[in-house]
Amino acid sequence: MKNAIRISCSRHNLKVVRDFVSAYLATYGLSDLQLNQIILAVDEVVANLIIHANHEDESQFLDLRLSVEQQVFEIEIQDDSKSSYQPSLYKEPDLQEHIRIGKKGGVGMTLVNRIMDRVEFVTIGSHNVCRLYKRIV
Repeated sequence: MKNAIRISCSRHNLKVVRDFVSAYLATYGLSDLQLNQIILAVDEVVANLIIHANHEDESQFLDLRLSVEQQVFEIEIQDDSKSSYQPSLYKEPDLQEHIRIGKKGGVGMTLVNRIMDRVEFVTIGSHNVCRLYKRIV
C-alpha cells in the first residue's frame, strides 16, 4: 500500500489527505471514533500548513508519509515554507477565555494535542517537519 504522497498547498487537497489517511488506516480495524479523530488531527495540521505557513500557494508542496510500527501510527508532514509561521512555538490558549470572549478559531492545535499521543514540530531554516503519533490498539 502506498504510504507517501505529495500535495500542492491548496485547500482542495485536504480531501485528498483525508482520503489517503483513511484508506491507509482502513486495514487496522480501528473504531470509527479513533479513525475519525486521527483524520481530524491530520486534517487540522495540514490545513494550518497550507493556509498559514504556505498562504495557499499552489507552487509550494507538502510531503506526507504514513507508517505504523508496533501499534503506533506516525504521520510525518514536511514543507519548505519561508513564512514566519512557527508551529514549534505554539502555546495552548486559555479555552475558558476563548469561550468568555466568543473568539472563534485558534484552538485547532489544542484539539490535535489532545487527540494525538505526541506531536512534534521541528523547523530548521525554512524546512519544517511535523510528526504526529497515535497508539492504535
